[in-house]
Amino acid sequence: MYEDMVTARYYEERLQEEYLEGKQPAFDISAGPIPGELHLAAGQEAAAVGVCHHLEDDDTVTAPHRPHHVAIAKGIDLKRMTAEIFGRETGLSRGKGGHMHLFDPEINFAGSGIISQGCPPAAGAGLAAKKRNEDSVAVAFLGEGAISQGAFLESLNFAAVHDLPVVFVIEDNDWAISMPKERVSDVQDGSKRAGGFDMPGVRVEHDDAVAIYEAAEEAIGRARDQNGPTLMEVQVHRRMGHFMGDPQSYRPTEDQEAAAARDSIERLAEDMQAYGIEGETLDELRTDAHERVDEAIEWAKDQPQPDPEDAYEDAFVNPPSGVTDDEPDFELAGGDD
Repeated sequence: MYEDMVTARYYEERLQEEYLEGKQPAFDISAGPIPGELHLAAGQEAAAVGVCHHLEDDDTVTAPHRPHHVAIAKGIDLKRMTAEIFGRETGLSRGKGGHMHLFDPEINFAGSGIISQGCPPAAGAGLAAKKRNEDSVAVAFLGEGAISQGAFLESLNFAAVHDLPVVFVIEDNDWAISMPKERVSDVQDGSKRAGGFDMPGVRVEHDDAVAIYEAAEEAIGRARDQNGPTLMEVQVHRRMGHFMGDPQSYRPTEDQEAAAARDSIERLAEDMQAYGIEGETLDELRTDAHERVDEAIEWAKDQPQPDPEDAYEDAFVNPPSGVTDDEPDFELAGGDD
């Protein structure tokens, strides 16, 4: 877990450097090697590793628009994810999905930029597992700003009615874009939403990787044993703006300072050393993580750009070979029209 947390943090720090290239001093969202928006999850790593380290490749995970830490914890191909973010041909979706729409069928991982959009597919994956009589589970990550979205509430209802092996994980970073939590909902503990659907709800008050791991162990175990869904909420801390280039003028300085002071990675390292793990071991893990990240970024930057002529490929499901080569063997109603 520590290695994945360090990897995710350094990965996003390096992405921030690459993203800002060419976009300053006057911020130009279209410039630089990573055009478009970029949402980083620095400070939220514990939620991802605490949950995903209970999962197997055939378990399904969906992530929101802040997906990198979850993808890394699930075991995504770091090089191909990076190539996707840089819009390169060798990316997970040939550079067409970008950082918010990561998709890796090898590990059953998908992301979406639409708020709470990952919840219905996770419920569907849970339904598929149940119908196949498999013990795989599905996990949907979302932010606390999404807890009143219809897709989220409908998915809770669907999972409860059908007793599905799904765990919904709310990452509460206190800010729904520029809105503080108390202005988004009167429900300050999102896990209480579970009460309306007769499912277990649990909140982990601190972004402690071990505490999250223990809470997730029970929830995922319940799902894998076919005992139905669980709603979890984890308190995390957003160390950066909603997106790169966000001036955060809406956010009090003391809140930003408090988030920066709470570092779940440093606290986990201190706990590990208290249990006798040598500092040299942690240094080696950090060095290895940094090297893998740097290698992935340099590799991605060397990959070819997509051919503009391929822009329309993959927009729709392609028919089987030969289907469109022959005239249809039927007539439309109404004759020639």
